[in-house]
Amino acid sequence: MENMNKVLESMTFDFFGNAKHKIPAAKQLADKDAIFLDIRSDEEYKTLKFDLEFHQKSLHIPIDQIPARLGDIPKDKNVGVFCASGNRSVMVYFYLKALGYENVRVVEGGYTELVAELKPGKVLKTIKGLL
Repeated sequence: MENMNKVLESMTFDFFGNAKHKIPAAKQLADKDAIFLDIRSDEEYKTLKFDLEFHQKSLHIPIDQIPARLGDIPKDKNVGVFCASGNRSVMVYFYLKALGYENVRVVEGGYTELVAELKPGKVLKTIKGLL
């Protein structure tokens, strides 16, 4: 409970005013050492997958499996959490912060923004090392 209190106490006007809990999809993609944490359900994932083969590692761990699979989520990397709308991402963000994950952020716009960053022209530039 003390960790949760600390996370809540850090959520000041400055914190939200500067969106310190969010990261744009493009910025997360630019960090080649970062990972994306896809917390959508298995059904959502099967409908629309993000393998990100030419970018960085992505993990698919449905929100209800996060507690059991914490060991799969690295603490030493920037973790961008995303879902369809951002609501579940905020919950997982708070949960991971309370557990000591310092480098976790919510991907702004969820998978909608991620899809926008994965258009063929941008992916081609990434593959060719132009970005």
